[in-house]
Amino acid sequence: MSNEDRFSREERPTGRGTVSQRLTGPVEDWTTDFSHLDEEWAADPYRIQDDLRGRCPIARTERFGGAWLPTRYEDVAEIAYDTEKFSSRAIVVGNYRPSRGLAPVGSIPPISSDPPFHQGARKLLLPAFTKSAVARREEATRAFCHALIDDLAGREVVDAAQEYAQHIPMRVISDMLGFPPEDGPKFRGFVEDVLEGIDLPLEERGAKISVLFDYLYAQIHDHVANPRDDLTSYLIDVELGGRPLSPQHVAGTIGLLLIAGIDTTWSAIGASLWHLAKTPADRARLVAEPSLLPTAMEEFLRAYAPVTMARLVKEDMTWHGAEMKAEDWILLSFPAANRDPAQFAQAAEVVIDREVNRHAAFGLGIHRCVGSHLARMELRVALEVWLERIPSFSLADPAAVRWATGQVRGPRALPVRIG
Repeated sequence: MSNEDRFSREERPTGRGTVSQRLTGPVEDWTTDFSHLDEEWAADPYRIQDDLRGRCPIARTERFGGAWLPTRYEDVAEIAYDTEKFSSRAIVVGNYRPSRGLAPVGSIPPISSDPPFHQGARKLLLPAFTKSAVARREEATRAFCHALIDDLAGREVVDAAQEYAQHIPMRVISDMLGFPPEDGPKFRGFVEDVLEGIDLPLEERGAKISVLFDYLYAQIHDHVANPRDDLTSYLIDVELGGRPLSPQHVAGTIGLLLIAGIDTTWSAIGASLWHLAKTPADRARLVAEPSLLPTAMEEFLRAYAPVTMARLVKEDMTWHGAEMKAEDWILLSFPAANRDPAQFAQAAEVVIDREVNRHAAFGLGIHRCVGSHLARMELRVALEVWLERIPSFSLADPAAVRWATGQVRGPRALPVRIG
């Protein structure tokens, strides 16, 4: 079958699954009614997580059809490594659970895949994200960061999130996929629709997902007609188990790279700049000691880890005293794990010269982020260029900083004063 014939079937995530009742309103008790969509969580999840870790290490909620929130590193790690009891077929906690029939592939492989399918699907992506492959992108990334700073010249107040951090991974990922760089605003909309539109009515959320897949298939069709040396053409042509990937596999994986590769990285860049804007001593030290940046960067990743993942409980069970039911969500909070004092000394403090830092910002277990080398390069280059060009800056209005809701946390608005 030709690629043209194969992709004439625009396979998409099905609507088959289960829908739970939407429970809204403010959280009354975080131990029994938590919600990662609550404004209090968006403003400061760490205070909530620390409180839960001390008195209720595994919180419960009836929202989203039932979910659990472990806050200790050892519990998060145990769940992340346990693919027998917990499934990854859905990774965004909400009121919709996709059909069990999607396992072990899931709708956006490999992050939504369970063993045994996961290993092969993940292996396909490794060549594009090796250290050497990433290194070849550093020069262009650095030049783009300088161009962004050039555009800020002469201004006293700029939005370091919207005018700097958010643009960097959008450009890098669009280059990798061979997508038009001018489509950046569309990417921002896709990110917000997929990761922040969690509690929308199912029909409205489904319509937004459909717009994303319309875009993905338009790009895939263009690559089928005009093959080129990029990751999209690679996924169209590559084989798994001696067979080409299904249209849904190709589109789902590209969607994963587009959404996850953008939001997680711009959130890490933005949170790091937020910390430096409000912490002049750390900023001055990094300007004076640029060689310390790689170490400081790992601490920013630990302290402000952007990503919380999810699992689904496979069968009814008692897990460390928690009576979990089949299809219960697990909100797998790597940010909470990274601030567990049982795992990290001075866990609540940002120590930019921390020497031992085995953080979980990129996840744990078989789903550890395949793009960690790329994310580290983007974060390092973004901070190097900013500190070189703008060594003195501060928060223009701390109250105007706006954080994302949902499972990826980073500043959506970050006004800073230059000088």
